[in-house]
Amino acid sequence: MANLSKSERAVIEGRPALIVIDIQASTFMDDSEVRAIDNMPGYKDRMLKARAAIDKAHEKGIPVVFVQEVHRPDHVDFGRELDGSEDVHCLEGDPRTEIAKKEMGFEPSDYIVPKRRYSAFFGTDLEILLRGLKVDTLRLCGGLTDVCVHYTFVDAHQSDYFCRVIEDCVAGSDVEAHEAALRAMEYLQTGARKSLQDVLSSMESVPSTPTA
Repeated sequence: MANLSKSERAVIEGRPALIVIDIQASTFMDDSEVRAIDNMPGYKDRMLKARAAIDKAHEKGIPVVFVQEVHRPDHVDFGRELDGSEDVHCLEGDPRTEIAKKEMGFEPSDYIVPKRRYSAFFGTDLEILLRGLKVDTLRLCGGLTDVCVHYTFVDAHQSDYFCRVIEDCVAGSDVEAHEAALRAMEYLQTGARKSLQDVLSSMESVPSTPTA
């Protein structure tokens, strides 16, 4: 039976953090028509829009966590990932695998969490970091909407975080998959889908905290 009494929570509940998922150098270096991972039209522009959220988080002292997909050169940690649509990607030592620090305005106080799987929680120390930072609300941006963003959202939801996806700062493998993933995330938490402007406005209410 549908939850008829559901209500939308605040954009920020408790302490927020911004989770930047897989915005890596390849997005801005590789303009090939055929890529190891399919990108929907306008993918690069959507990643660039995330810079506004990152800059505002820096201004307000909100923790920024960059998640970086990375694999060993001998492919031993890909697992079943190459059974699907994706080809070999994000190898250690490849400049394209690095976080897009220049484009995203990376600062020394930001955190980097490497991952070997789609979810930023699977086999990483993200949970320990978030608990140490006493974070309650996660704002997600990056890609792919239908893969790493979605699976990270699900794991965060199951760990009882409040989750907000910045819908104009994420992009999927194609438009249909992107929209389906956004609907799936909204299904889990009413009000999960937020525009960049909504997120920027909500950050204004956060008391500024000096960056460590």
